[in-house]
Amino acid sequence: FAEGQIRLVYTHYDRFVVGGAVPDGAALTLDAVDETKTPSFLDRREMGIVNIGGPGRVEAAGQGWDMAPGDVLYLGAGSGAVTFSGQGRFYITSAPAHRQLPCRLVTVADAKEVRMGAVETSNKRTIKQFIHPLVMESCQLVLGYTTLEDGSVWNTIPSHVHDRRMEAYLYHGMEPQSRVLHLMGEPQETRHIFVANEEAVLSPTWSIHSGAGIGSYTFIWAMAGDNVDYTDMDFIQPEDMR
Repeated sequence: FAEGQIRLVYTHYDRFVVGGAVPDGAALTLDAVDETKTPSFLDRREMGIVNIGGPGRVEAAGQGWDMAPGDVLYLGAGSGAVTFSGQGRFYITSAPAHRQLPCRLVTVADAKEVRMGAVETSNKRTIKQFIHPLVMESCQLVLGYTTLEDGSVWNTIPSHVHDRRMEAYLYHGMEPQSRVLHLMGEPQETRHIFVANEEAVLSPTWSIHSGAGIGSYTFIWAMAGDNVDYTDMDFIQPEDMR
């Protein structure tokens, strides 16, 4: 995220794109992106946008949506140029789409909420599902976010892999000096990285993804691949990891 800029990362994991848009008082427009080789970025793509900043606005497909902090906007293929304005900090996720679906704003109140974990295992957390089959229809993008309860540090425990989909994590809501120890790699040969506030991690299909943080944090998870089944995962118990 950089004030006054749109910054994108194009990956070869299911051609997924992550990025950030920070209007900082002046509107920013996302349209043609050279990597996609299409006249407009969303010609053959869908997009999920999460506002992790102040009140903001997004305009596309001849429509406009005011987004409160935590709201998620889905833009279907063919939505044209996308304009960001206001005080929002917009996290952008995008995947190829095979058909056009309606744009939709999913507010925090609209999301499906799932509570998991326990205090005893330091992983009590609330999962909010936005772009999800139980909430709305998409082509292949699935998105939501998880917030840890006070005193809990571990996310996505037990860990898992899902060979049918890649996943991207964005950590935010952290103090500048805080870090999340993010685990990835094959279950029998894990690796770790230290992630700061508003940094994203790309997780290939063969990689686990778990983490433990210093202080409170939220992570946005977004996936693309063969299916949109949130429960399609192969669990790896802690005693089986190396």
